[in-house]
Amino acid sequence: MSQLQPLIQLQQTTEPLLNVQEMQFWLDKAVAWGQADSPKTQKDTGLHLSRLSSYLQHLLTHINNTSSTTETMKRLPYLGQFLGRLCWNPYVTADDTSRRLLLQCLFGLYSEHPSSAVERKANQWIRKVLCQLATEEDDAAAQALMKCVGVPPKEYHLKVLRKMVASLQENIGKSCNSLGNINQRCSCDSVLATSEACVPLVTYLEAAPLIGALLQRPVTCVRAALSEDFLDALSSAYSSQGLSLEEQAVVSLWYHSLSSLEEAVLSLLESVLPPNTGSTPLTLEQQVAQSLLPKACAQHCSIFLVVNEIFRSVLKQAEGNECVKSLIQTFTSCFLKEVVLLQPQCVSLKTFFPQSPQSLLLPLLTLPSEMPQEAWRHHLNWLSSSLQRLTEEEEEGDGSSGTRGHHKVFEAWFLLVQCAHWVQVTVQLLGTSGHEDCGPLLWLLTFYHHPTNRGHHRALQLVHVREAWDHLRSLFLDLTHPLSVDHLQSMVTLLSPHPQQPSPFPLLILSLLVSFAVFSQQSLSGSTQILQTVVDQSGLVDEAACVLDSLELRLKEGSCLSSVTNRVHLRIKALQNTLTHMHAA
Repeated sequence: MSQLQPLIQLQQTTEPLLNVQEMQFWLDKAVAWGQADSPKTQKDTGLHLSRLSSYLQHLLTHINNTSSTTETMKRLPYLGQFLGRLCWNPYVTADDTSRRLLLQCLFGLYSEHPSSAVERKANQWIRKVLCQLATEEDDAAAQALMKCVGVPPKEYHLKVLRKMVASLQENIGKSCNSLGNINQRCSCDSVLATSEACVPLVTYLEAAPLIGALLQRPVTCVRAALSEDFLDALSSAYSSQGLSLEEQAVVSLWYHSLSSLEEAVLSLLESVLPPNTGSTPLTLEQQVAQSLLPKACAQHCSIFLVVNEIFRSVLKQAEGNECVKSLIQTFTSCFLKEVVLLQPQCVSLKTFFPQSPQSLLLPLLTLPSEMPQEAWRHHLNWLSSSLQRLTEEEEEGDGSSGTRGHHKVFEAWFLLVQCAHWVQVTVQLLGTSGHEDCGPLLWLLTFYHHPTNRGHHRALQLVHVREAWDHLRSLFLDLTHPLSVDHLQSMVTLLSPHPQQPSPFPLLILSLLVSFAVFSQQSLSGSTQILQTVVDQSGLVDEAACVLDSLELRLKEGSCLSSVTNRVHLRIKALQNTLTHMHAA
């Protein structure tokens, strides 16, 4: 009888599935198989594989029905040695069923929250065994097997790795069973152990299916947490382009790993700031969509809240940065498109914007193409008056109420930046408006470009914006007389900042100029001459081209008066060609 027999004490009354004599028999076999590597030993191993698989299944049931690893080791003190000997035996692990059951036994012994030295040591040992099974560390037995069957080492290890990945993937696909018996081990316990085992495998192409399955496994149980080391290794490999993941796996990685999500958002910001010379609104939209972040945000509200908070922080530090505002607007537009594709599975939009003024949320998120064009002006007048009330409450408040008021105004402005499609419609309508109905639209446009009212200059800004609009209107409405050089020069002056007084941002005046050039009744040749002269002398050729590109993109999305669509499209193309030639010259 083996020397291991006195060390095994089983309580047959508590576990009828296991038998003392049977356990002793398999321990002796494991020892014998590991001590010799001869044809006789190989034959004996092959003859007993079927019975061994049946016994391992019984053993797995025993492990799963025991409340903890500590309790299991008390009943089976040499269980680790038994499993370890089998794991090191390549003739056993070459069998699909035996290898799968061995892995399941190891996962069953892994403790997500080890509460004793025994469990901590067991976890350490299990990680070592799993890494040994998954990597290309050779041992004498494996070398003998390769030599016997005539398989090259690389091919052998790849096959072992693929089979192990398949077994692990099957194991983590099992549904949670912790609800039935609180003392029973949960199948979700294997998730943490599997993710630990995958740490050295994250860059292996063969492990990609398993990594994807781990990331996308529904989190239905608190025990189904993924290892932080695993997530860190994935994030590092993905950011360095050493790992290729499917789209949904990337989204799941961001859902599980905050650091990976933050890195992705910052990478997007760095890629568009400062802007590339050849960048256009269309290329920016494509770049944002290809980042997968809008899709991830639509699928997981928690991801959107993190991304939105990063944008909010950046915008606070760069209030006047038009590139930042363009990125935020483009991102929100892509996000809303993804939300539409997910309906009706997607949660309410109010959940995504908890800090935004709720009275403004749906009116701003509504796209111009989603309402009759005749209602645009009324809708914008309502938005303007609502925002004016918020700013008046901020200016009237003091102390803590003033702080709250400033926060509300900022959140309203942030939402307006995200939904800047209404700002673009405002500029379009101002290109065709009369004196009697331009006030609310001019206020809304001024607020968008000058939200914080630093030094109480918003009123003065509004005066300058109105002057610029009056000047542009008179310039583009003059259909009979030759264009005045003085008028054009004063327009150039308006586009230049004044050192003695606050000036509207040049892009505000430029956007009005482009709107008049596109939508006014001035002839195309007259509009081209005005735009060409002003942007050339003010040095804003590239900026004007960008405004035109944005207008063209919005036109394709249906946010333009259908009755003038064809005329507007032709004028935009002609003006774009003019600016392109100017840039080339």
